[in-house]
Amino acid sequence: MPTSRFRSDEPALDSFYFELSDKQLQPLWELHGLLTPTPRVRAIPYRWCADDLAKLGRRAGDLVPIDRGGDRRVLAMANPGLGGAPFISSTLWAAVQYLQPHESAPAHRHTPAALRFVLDGEGVYTLVNGDPIAMARGDLVLTPSWTFHEHHNPGDMPMMWLDVLDLPVVAALDAVFFEPGGDSEADRTEIPRSTAERRWGAGAGLSPVGTPDLPPHSPLLVYRWKDTDAALDNLLEVEDTNDVTVRFQDPSRDRDVMPTMRCEMRRVNPGTTTRRERQTGTRVTAVLDGSGTVVLDGESFDLSPGDVFVVPSWCTHQLHARTRLDLFTTSDSPVLEALHLHRSEEVDS
Repeated sequence: MPTSRFRSDEPALDSFYFELSDKQLQPLWELHGLLTPTPRVRAIPYRWCADDLAKLGRRAGDLVPIDRGGDRRVLAMANPGLGGAPFISSTLWAAVQYLQPHESAPAHRHTPAALRFVLDGEGVYTLVNGDPIAMARGDLVLTPSWTFHEHHNPGDMPMMWLDVLDLPVVAALDAVFFEPGGDSEADRTEIPRSTAERRWGAGAGLSPVGTPDLPPHSPLLVYRWKDTDAALDNLLEVEDTNDVTVRFQDPSRDRDVMPTMRCEMRRVNPGTTTRRERQTGTRVTAVLDGSGTVVLDGESFDLSPGDVFVVPSWCTHQLHARTRLDLFTTSDSPVLEALHLHRSEEVDS
């Protein structure tokens, strides 16, 4: 299919435009909108309600067997601004995954990196390259690029959690690979503490000596809510503020948990209105606890536990906490920073 055919009232120029089109070339002087004063973002601010996600997750559990396709029962969040694409933004995928009691999602691996954040429940465990990791409310679990992973629910209650992947970035780079794994391991009645936790989860400032061949991601694959909760409480005690954030970091090096995704937890005290700010890149935020309001580019969304919302690039963002708000956020900031494209600013109200 030939490229765009530009036209002119001047016969010689019109003929030239035909030749350009025939040779798959385009004249820059006829192209508009390639360089814009601010980012031109197709994704729009949006919130997915916890009640809807839970209800539809349960219906998927009733109607769709785990082996019907894709070996995962996942509901992808499709941003209304992206023309039907199953992405929450142009750079991130987000979804809820639902696992029935005594059900397993078999092993596979892929080049897009993934993370799990548990908004409610416990009892499920995931195996990451064979390392068993129990999942419970408030936990952050990493599934780095090209690691085999499978999920098991040996208990009597269903469980649903938030998945975020860098799939759109990897797809844009034409670097998506996928490989199914072998037979899933049998359900375990007791989940041992993971090797990653025993080696790297000793606490702040404590790392094993002489560990060779560190991976490009955090070697600690799970960050427990009890530790995150305590860190937020301690920070509020020592800082003269009602709004604190902690960042999940690689314990072996001073950097984010994965090369493409930043993870943070924010606690906002009741009655607090945060500053109005914006930054380049996408932020996907899930409400763990509390209620309040988020205002995105002037549009207000009420927030309750389990809600998920997206803050597109260069979208203004402000929170008001009615009760204490605990918010988990994933962003693509490491990619922007690596490319020296990260920009942020506070915006006057």
